[in-house]
Amino acid sequence: MADTNLQRRAGEEARAPQRRAVAPAVDVFENKEEYLILADVPGATRDQVQLHFERGRLTIEARREFAAPGSLLAAEHAPADYHRSFALPQGVDAGRIEAELQAGVLRVRVPKSDAVRPRSIAIKAG
Repeated sequence: MADTNLQRRAGEEARAPQRRAVAPAVDVFENKEEYLILADVPGATRDQVQLHFERGRLTIEARREFAAPGSLLAAEHAPADYHRSFALPQGVDAGRIEAELQAGVLRVRVPKSDAVRPRSIAIKAG
């Protein structure tokens, strides 16, 4: 009887998959040239990912669609909307932000402007 209930519930979910909001897991790194953000957006394609930078805030948005190649019996992966936003410090070079999506991981490189990068100062002999 329990299996019948599970199959019925799986069938109901298959007919009306619900979208859910998901904050993707993120790792943020800093080195002297840039900030590097790695965000997990499994199931999203390049066309389904949007990246915005406005007023010092970087926003990642993505959609994971539900593709059923056959009759669905059970579902643990459902359509989802990814959303995550970061306040970045002053001194980033917004015009040089780059992003790449590979194997479900969005890699965003946010370069620091030359004015805030650490630098060595040469000392002249007197």
